[in-house]
Amino acid sequence: MISYLRGTLAAFEEDKVIVDVGGVGYGVYMYGQAMGRLPAVGNEVKLFTYLNVKEDAMQLYGFLTRDDLSVFKLLIGVNGIGPKGGLGVLSALSPDDLRFAVLANDVKAICAAPGIGKKTAEKLILELRDKLKLEDALEHIAVSESEAPAGMESQSQIQSEAVQALVALGYGSTEALKAVRKVEVEGAMEVEDVLRSALRYMNI
Repeated sequence: MISYLRGTLAAFEEDKVIVDVGGVGYGVYMYGQAMGRLPAVGNEVKLFTYLNVKEDAMQLYGFLTRDDLSVFKLLIGVNGIGPKGGLGVLSALSPDDLRFAVLANDVKAICAAPGIGKKTAEKLILELRDKLKLEDALEHIAVSESEAPAGMESQSQIQSEAVQALVALGYGSTEALKAVRKVEVEGAMEVEDVLRSALRYMNI
């Protein structure tokens, strides 16, 4: 099992990168957004990997973080979603966006992933609801926000704080997520504004 690769980024191809590790070039499949966050050719990279073994091929799939890899493994554990489909989901939804979509039963958001139809999305939600935790998403948002420049409060942070406030008021996490997701967060909005709007949806 190859847990990760650390080496020199040798080349970009259409759907994969080549990583030179000790003179051996490994082809690693990745989704577009992740490839776009890699450094220029010639720089060192570290990719967490999943080795998919088939009768006629062995394919490496690469991810920038362990969280991406762990969510990918959960996705391909869903019947009907293979490695290509798993990459497709992650190309449309970040791991935290996927957590929110699953917990909020947001079939439409998951169907935005290439190759994922309504039935597959519903199956994904059903099978992953108990495996993708809201607390993980909120924790990841908190970590990313702590690293952001002072005074820059992102849409994700505002949403997460609004969800936590609703849960503190006694609403269920899934119900709170659905309501907050319905609110279009604009630049000037603060947590209190989102909370007021979300509460209106809670009473519909």
